[in-house]
Amino acid sequence: MPDYLHSLIPLADFKALLSIDEREDALSRFCLTTATYTIEQYCHRRLLKKRRSEYLPFAGDYELPLGDYPVREILAVYLTHPAKESELVEPDFYHTIPDCGDVEDIPFCLSVSPGLRMVRGLSALKVLYWAGYRAGKVPADLSSACLELAAWNMSRYRGRRIGMTGAVRGNGGLKSDGEHLEPSMPENVKALLEPYQRRVI
Repeated sequence: MPDYLHSLIPLADFKALLSIDEREDALSRFCLTTATYTIEQYCHRRLLKKRRSEYLPFAGDYELPLGDYPVREILAVYLTHPAKESELVEPDFYHTIPDCGDVEDIPFCLSVSPGLRMVRGLSALKVLYWAGYRAGKVPADLSSACLELAAWNMSRYRGRRIGMTGAVRGNGGLKSDGEHLEPSMPENVKALLEPYQRRVI
């Protein structure tokens, strides 16, 4: 099996914490990957470190919000023109706010030199950058959210009751065996993720 796993918590840690053996390796991988993508969808952002390519419309502003954060490194910035090829911008003409490598979980901006406002026909900037948390260096509450969501899903898959749950309270508070749709994510996981939902500047 491949070593890389798109997960907010290492596979070995997940299996150790839940005392899972090799027989459930495939299910563990599936639950961790699914939990991570579900969390990223819920937060409206990618959380694991990945290379991004983004076009930022340019209307003369000095600070342009980047789509993902925290930003690890700006690889390149290009000036884009409707009628000619893109031009590489020298690093002296831009920087990020806050600085690259800062792991504070707030949106980042690309701050550009006032000289770029003088470029004729400039319509957008193309930015290539790394953003997100490194595997194994994810904040503890994000790792906990992934652990809890993956374990919750695993227990549903083991019980073959995906999407349904039984034993609900009926009329008069009596227990009934009827089934109903269960939530897509436990409330305690949502509480852990609240600080990581995308914030707009």
